[in-house]
Amino acid sequence: MAAAARISVDGLETNSARLRALRDRLVDGVLGGIEDVTLNGARDPLRLPGNAHFTFRGCEGDALLMLLDANGIECSTGSACTAGVAQPSHVLIAMGADAATARGSLRLSLGHTSSGADVDAVLRVLPGAVDRARRAALAAAGAS
Repeated sequence: MAAAARISVDGLETNSARLRALRDRLVDGVLGGIEDVTLNGARDPLRLPGNAHFTFRGCEGDALLMLLDANGIECSTGSACTAGVAQPSHVLIAMGADAATARGSLRLSLGHTSSGADVDAVLRVLPGAVDRARRAALAAAGAS
């Protein structure tokens, strides 16, 4: 256990820098390639290096989750501490988001196995998934 902790601590700065670079590439690609998307949280050097959390206006996060999962992209609709809970994120609500906005959120996490190819895959699949989720939400709204 001590050896694992030492390896983890010894590589922390290098791994954090690598994750920040991947995260920033992901954030830039999402914000630059999809309309009506918001990065949740400050774009700050102190942001967790493996965290990219977005709100996609006009989407239900659960719809995005299923569409991305079907394409091999792993993500979550809430914070890590509330994964699997069918409620809007209490963190986003506390930050001032309304429930509908919070339900359109998606968390993409990067870790020690994440690569540039993973970011490329998300940036390739996400725009189509967002478009499809928005069309589904519009169709559902029209049906009610």
